[in-house]
Amino acid sequence: MTRRDMLLAALVATMWGFNFVVIDWGMTGIPPLLFVAIRFAVVALAVVVVPRPLASWKTIVGVGLFMSLGQFALLYTSMALGLQPGIAALLLQAHVVLTIVVAALALRERPTRMQTIGVLVGTVGLGVVALGRGGDAPALAVVLALLAALSWAIGNVISRQAGPVAPAKPLGALSLTVWSSLVVPLPALGLSALIEGPDAIITGLAAFGWRPILSTLYTAGLCTLIGYAIFNALLARNRAASVVPWVLLAPVVAMASAALLLGQVPNVWETVGGAALVAGVFIANAPARRRDASVEASAPPVASLRS
Repeated sequence: MTRRDMLLAALVATMWGFNFVVIDWGMTGIPPLLFVAIRFAVVALAVVVVPRPLASWKTIVGVGLFMSLGQFALLYTSMALGLQPGIAALLLQAHVVLTIVVAALALRERPTRMQTIGVLVGTVGLGVVALGRGGDAPALAVVLALLAALSWAIGNVISRQAGPVAPAKPLGALSLTVWSSLVVPLPALGLSALIEGPDAIITGLAAFGWRPILSTLYTAGLCTLIGYAIFNALLARNRAASVVPWVLLAPVVAMASAALLLGQVPNVWETVGGAALVAGVFIANAPARRRDASVEASAPPVASLRS
């Protein structure tokens, strides 16, 4: 990677990490499922300029339901229940090890030796973080964050099974991200009405002031559209093994910004467990040795921290 590309990779990881604090900051007074519906309604507007992916509607809907709706509905709800932004970002990294496990079960893709070690190390880290309970967050919030990671992992495998889907056009690399966003707003709004209630929706819309507006513009515009445009461009001109590890900066940025801006300093359990989880993700992303090369060719790619 060139120095310019390394700076761009660090910038994207920083944007994605700080995103968790922005979500927490903007969601005050707004029901989480309603906030998800509004965020993806903004992302979906980009279908006007982004070409449709070279994938079936079954794939588009599957990715939208798991990678977008399931992941963020669970994540936003866990944060609304009190899970700290930094810990939420950390727990969401579990999607890396879960993707390897789900792909092994669903696609019969045998993980490489390094991926197996990474899964084991990452699982230990998750256990340690769970013991720390995410600060003052209830156990339910931690469980929901892990379910968000699992939902993302399932979406990764659906995307993997579809193969290359980006059309050879400008902005084509954003096609699946943008078009799958069409699946989210109405179901998220329906879930909000069912779980949070019509009165909460009305109250939330009335409270939708400049803070949630800025938060939505940051998450939908800067992190999803611009962030993914830069990240996909980096992947197009560099080896994935050189680009993906930079994403490990995101939970570090999330925890640091939460500590500096919100006074949410991680405890010992969270620090130790988080370090083990990040180490597991790094190991799982490590290039396989020559004797594992044939296995790595069939192994699922590790997705980035989509926040």
